[in-house]
Formats: sequence, structure tokens, C-alpha cells
Amino acid sequence: MQPRVVIIGAGIVGTALADEITRLGWTEVTVLDRGPLFRTGGSTSHAPGLVFQTNSSKTMAELARYTVEKFGALDAFDTVGGLEVATTPERWTELHRRRGWAQAWGIEAEILDPAACVELHPMLDADRILGGLHTPTDGLAAAVRAAERQADAAADRGARFIGYCEVVEVLSAHGRVTGVRTRDGQELPADIVVSAAGFWGAELGRGVGLTVPLVPMAHQFVKTGAVPALDGDERLPILRHQDADLYYRTFGDRIGIGYYGHTPRPVDMENLLRDTAGEAMPSMLPFTPAEFEPAWAASLELLPALGDTAIDEAFDGIFSFTPDGFPILGEHRDLAGFWVAEAVWVTHSAGVARAVARWIVDGSTDIDLHEADLYRFEEAARSPEFIRRTSVQAFVEVYDIIHPHQYRSEPRDVRTSPFHARQRELGAFFYEGALWERPAWYEANAPLMDEVAAQGVAFPERDSWSGAFYSPISIAEAAWTRTHVAMFDMTPLTRYEVSGAGAAAFLQELTTNDVAKKPGSVTYTLLLDANGGVRSDLTVARLEENLFQVGANGPLDFDWFTRHLPGDGSVALRDITGGTCCVGVWGPSAREMVQPVCPDNLSHKGFGYFKAKRTYLGSIPVTMMRVSYVGELGWEIYTSAEHGAALWDLLWEAGREHRVIAAGRIAFNSLRIEKGYRSWGTDMTTEHTPEAAGLGFAVRMSKPEFLGKKVLESAEPPGRVLRTVMLDDPAAVVLGKEPVFVNGEVAGYVTSAGYSATVGRTLCYAWLPAPVGPGDEVEISYLTERFTGRVRTEPVVDPEMARIRR
Repeated sequence: MQPRVVIIGAGIVGTALADEITRLGWTEVTVLDRGPLFRTGGSTSHAPGLVFQTNSSKTMAELARYTVEKFGALDAFDTVGGLEVATTPERWTELHRRRGWAQAWGIEAEILDPAACVELHPMLDADRILGGLHTPTDGLAAAVRAAERQADAAADRGARFIGYCEVVEVLSAHGRVTGVRTRDGQELPADIVVSAAGFWGAELGRGVGLTVPLVPMAHQFVKTGAVPALDGDERLPILRHQDADLYYRTFGDRIGIGYYGHTPRPVDMENLLRDTAGEAMPSMLPFTPAEFEPAWAASLELLPALGDTAIDEAFDGIFSFTPDGFPILGEHRDLAGFWVAEAVWVTHSAGVARAVARWIVDGSTDIDLHEADLYRFEEAARSPEFIRRTSVQAFVEVYDIIHPHQYRSEPRDVRTSPFHARQRELGAFFYEGALWERPAWYEANAPLMDEVAAQGVAFPERDSWSGAFYSPISIAEAAWTRTHVAMFDMTPLTRYEVSGAGAAAFLQELTTNDVAKKPGSVTYTLLLDANGGVRSDLTVARLEENLFQVGANGPLDFDWFTRHLPGDGSVALRDITGGTCCVGVWGPSAREMVQPVCPDNLSHKGFGYFKAKRTYLGSIPVTMMRVSYVGELGWEIYTSAEHGAALWDLLWEAGREHRVIAAGRIAFNSLRIEKGYRSWGTDMTTEHTPEAAGLGFAVRMSKPEFLGKKVLESAEPPGRVLRTVMLDDPAAVVLGKEPVFVNGEVAGYVTSAGYSATVGRTLCYAWLPAPVGPGDEVEISYLTERFTGRVRTEPVVDPEMARIRR
């Protein structure tokens, strides 16, 4: 018997989802909406329809590309092309970076001079622009038509669509959904309920105890009267003037203008129906003309022909914004069968629907969705204040130039390690990640630059873009780690405690490597999804027979573990990150530094590589793990948060005679790339198998069973693999997501990169065709330049592992 599916919302997402689910063979689908079909009154009904596929996220670009293809087949897309123009040098450079993204993700795009831009869009004032980025396959989606046609296709397969039917309650029993209740008291049974309700989705989530982190925001849109310069038949490209927070599209002989430069206006959902009572639909608020005045002035400068017309129609439309700009997708962990597909714009709607439909029906997707997963947020990031403040900031930054190392400015200091005060004393410059304050480098280490330079370490000059949120001090920190000893704050590393009689069996079934070793062992292993893709990498330490400490990547791992816990109570899972802290002590002098304050034998023979030991440093109880993400002798040293400050001071004092330093994240990143160590979510995701990602060593196919094993047993050799590339020019720098060319053709893209103080070149990881191997030459496009490089055998530094195993 087929599962019964109820989808709440008949806008562009709900109709697309019904189409995609019924395509997969589930036809017992009912779609409900509080408004009329299919102009329901949500954001689909007034969406301007601009579809720009290029995105810094490969996933979002792929979701948009599928949407373009599907809407085109439905005759609901007009491929007029997209044109982004630059009026400042900073934006001109940014357009080159955006072209790089397009090339990396397989989207056609080209940089144009002002004259070529005017050829495409004759209303432009060529003297106002420096040039533009043209994407020929972008265009205009007819959102309501696309919704209707997807609904028709789903209805032909058996789906039902019911308008003016508001869901007021999701019904459940024994931890899973059983149906929905409507405003008129009708109950519809369901095995799966999907909230695709747009900006009403947060309220629906609250009704089932789920935080859906989105904020409805008002966004200004106007239509001009007839523009004499347009004859009504011209197919001008959609246009973005991001330096002024503006975009434009044609409606026959009129121009539509959208504006993000006004004061952010979060919507009060409790008063929404009252506030929109005089408007055409609930998603349209009264226009605020005074706030549009700067937009009109900027539009007249860019498109002088608008001086012959005036604003004819105007409204403030409502869209959903999230703290990080990504959709909210996934199944409620505590209410099986309740799914959300929220904060999805028309641009990505069909792509999201296809991915979520496969997730629901097949249990997994063929596209990495970790950036959009419902459970990606830390607990503090699910607070109402955080959601509101960061979503407002996301609105402000829609068209801003965002540096890849630019972290949110607020809220800050939400999560700090016990070492934070000492780090500030050393002049730490902090990055923010998962709300943690993470030292990027320390000003106290500036004097080291002259010393390591005298030893032959180079400090290449950087361009303004790669030099932002960066300091050459980080090169000195990395070099010092290789020659002396350094302390790294590893507290933000997510840590779980897995315990109980079934703990070993539980971890064996979920992970690829053999973690059921004797107590005191540490194992690097992977979590795979049902398709054999890498969904995380872990460090598992067996501290006791039934007690494991797991180093993980974040909330998605906790979610995955929780969903797979046995129901017999034999396994307990606990996040211990906040109650503990960790210092990584690494470098050739690490043992000389730490041994005097430890009663146990820290020699290589007494405390081998990938081993764990519970002991004391001074009077402080610690757990030490002989692992090294930077490729040097040393340990991750854990203790409870109450001892954190004392642990730092003890180690700092013990290291004085060895000239210990504190080192930051930039040095850490460069050191791990030197050693060929991967970063999940950046270098590999669920779209990659262990073998393709260079992690086959972490898979024990001799194990009787683990999740994903059967897929790996029948997997074909990977067509693309992750390689290390070393740039030829000592001053060349890339940052990640740049396209890589082989024999003049785009062949892959960079994932992460760092300047190696050891080899005096930038090293980066890149996904490339499998035949491209060590010694082969590649080119990488960085902003306006092309850099050459060669694929290198891994690891580039210390392939014999002699440094770690001293």
C-alpha cells in the first residue's frame, strides 16, 4: 500500500513536489492551500520570476539549473539571459569571481565590456558601467504557470489539489504523523505531511514543536508605466545593478524594479492578515514610497530612458529569509513523517522539489543538501533572537560582496572556549564558525616573521581580495609549528559521548572503519549515506569497553546518530562539546614540552600513534589522543571546561623554554592541506565516495556490514577524484571554488587552499577527471588571472609520516 502524502501549500514548491513525488510512483498525494488555486496569495503569486543560476554554492547552482531545464520543458520559462553590471571596481572584480563560479559549476557565462552590455540592454548608460557578466541561459520564470502545469502533471497521475482549505493542526500518534485537520474540521489521514507553506512555515513548525528558522521579510517591487524606449516586443535580459541593490525585468513596454536597499522589514505574522487587508493578497504589504526614492534615483542614472515614465504599480512583497540564506529542508527528528521544504525561492523550486521527493521516497538524494538541512544549526542558532537578527542581516547582504572569509559581525562571543581571555591577550583575530570564536592568527607572533624569514620562509605579497581577513603572521605560525611547537585551540571540534552495552555495535554498523578495537585505541572513520557518499568523517576513541568519544563535524552528525539509535536503550548519545575543551599541542618539541608535567610515559613506544590515554597534566585530569591534523608530533588534550584556563596556563608555562606559541586557524588549514587531510563539507560531501575523495584507507570492506557497504561493493571506479595541486608561481593564491582548466577546457574546481610555508607555494585541493594525475599541468582561474600548477602526489609534506611517529 502506498504512503498517503499531504502537502501543505500549493505554491511553486508544493506543486513541484507533488509532481516529483508522483513521478517516483507515489500517487496518493493531496495538496492543500489556504488560498485559491494556483494564485494562492503566497510569494509565488507575486514573485518577479528572475532566475539567476550562478551561486557561490554548487548545490544551489545545480538546484537552479534543474529548475531552468524543467520550467523550459513546461513552457514556463523565457530564456532572455541575465546581465549583471558593475559600477565600481570592487563589483567589477566580483563579477570575475562570479564568472569563475559559473565555469566551475558548468554554467555558461562571459565577461562583457560596456559596449557589449549596451548591445544586450540598449537602455543602459554605457558611461555608468565598467562592464558586466552575461549568463545566456538565465531568464524569467512564469511562476504561477509553472505551478499550474506541474499540478496538472501530478493530477494526471492521481494527485488531488484543494484550495481554500487551511490546515490548522498536524495530527500525530506514537511519534509519527497521522494526518491533518483543516479549518472546517475535516481530518485527512496521512503517513507523510510536508510543510511547503512558505512564510507560514515557521508557524506550522511551532505547532509540532519544530523550529523552522525563517523570517518573512518585505521587499519592494514596482512597475513603471509605458517606457517610450521599449516597443513591447524586445526581449531584454534580466538586469542586476547590485551596487545599488536593484534588479530589473521587462513587462512588455514596462519595466519591473526590485529593491533590497531599504530598511529591513520583518513581518509580524500575527497581524499579517490585518496589515494586508487592503492589498491584493496576503503576501503583499502596502508600498512604502519614501524608502524607494534612492532606488528610483539610481535607476534613472543607470537607465536614463526611465525619465520618460513614472512608477505605475508598487507593493512590498513578502519572501522568506533564513540566517544563512539557504532553504530549510528535512524531516522532523521527533515526529516521523513530518517534512519541511521552506524558504525556497522560485529560482531553486523545481530542483529542491526533485531532491526532497527522492529524499522522502528513496531515503536519500543524489545531490548534497547539507547546506540546506533543517538540522544544520547549533542550538543557540535556533533561538528567536538569533534567527531574527541573522535573517535581517541576510536581507541586507543579498547583493553585498561577501568575502569567503568574512564572518558575521553579530551576534558574536556567543560561544567562547575557556582560553578566550588568554587568546585576546595575545592579540587574536577571531573568525566565527558555528557561533564559536576561533583565532585566525595572533598579533603576538608578528616578531616571528623576521626570524623565520631569515631561515628561508617566504612571505609573498597578496592582492587586496586574498589579503582580506588574512595576515602573513599565519605563515610564521605554520613554519614555527613545523620547527618548534604550537598550541591550537581545538575546543570548537564537536564531541559526542557514545556509551552503553550496544555502543560498539552501534558505531560499527554506522561507520566504515573498524572502531571495535581495545580501549585506548583511536580510529579515523567515515559515515556514509545509503548511496555510499561521505556524509561525515569522524575520529572515534574507545576510552572504555562501553564508552567512546567521537570527534564529529557538527549538528548534522548528532541528527544522524540520533535517527539510528537502537530502540532498546542499549546506547546513550550525549553532546559533550560545551562542557569540555581541547588544546592541540603539536610540533617537534611537543614531547619535551608536555612530558615534564605528565606522570605517564609519553614516548612513542609508551604512547603510540592513534592511541588515547586518560592521565593528568599537573593536577588536571585530561584525556590525551595521539592524533595530529597538522602532521606533527603531539596530542589533542581534552579536559572539562572548569579546568580549561588552568590547562592553558600550565601548558603555556611548560612550553616557555621551548618557545611555544599559540597558532590560529589559517596556519592550521595550510598545515592540514600539506598533509593531504580533508575537510568534510568543503573537500568532500555525500556526492563523493571514499575512494574518489582519497579516503579509501578509512574503509574496512572486511567488516561484516556497515551502512553504505553494499553500494561500495558494486561501485564503478570514480570518474572524478580529489587531487592536490601546487601552483607554480610562489605569489599565486586561490581561495576555493575557482574553476580548473585542463588543456584549455574547464575540468573541475578548487575546494580549499592554503599557502604552504614548507614548500613556499599555494597548495589546493581540486576535483578533477580521474585520468588527470601527478605531474599533469592545470590552470586555475582566479578573478582576472590564470595561474598554472601541477597535480602532486599526496601528501606533499612528510609522505613517510616520520614527523608524526617520532
